[in-house]
Amino acid sequence: MMAKIKAMFPRRMRVGKKMYSVEVVEAMIEKNCVGRTKYADRSIQIAAKHNSTGRFLAGAEIRDTFWHEVTHAILEDMGRHTLNRDERFVSEFANRLSAAIDSAKF
Repeated sequence: MMAKIKAMFPRRMRVGKKMYSVEVVEAMIEKNCVGRTKYADRSIQIAAKHNSTGRFLAGAEIRDTFWHEVTHAILEDMGRHTLNRDERFVSEFANRLSAAIDSAKF
């Protein structure tokens, strides 16, 4: 399961002038947390399962979490700290971004 999830994401990605590593972890330490962006470490962590229930996250949940954390990294890069702290905005934007990317036809 972990290998399949790891294949869904890049190992590294550039946001502005900073390179972020992307890592899939089994679960986060914080309760009800499924992703984290560490600006100082330039890393994004995505959980494979929910830490309080032990339930593996569905593909759509993991994908939305990835785009949620990327949105945080972008807003940090833009210096938009008020928007970056607005979890409702970040979640709604990331969900729409994920849906737009999923529906794109190249």
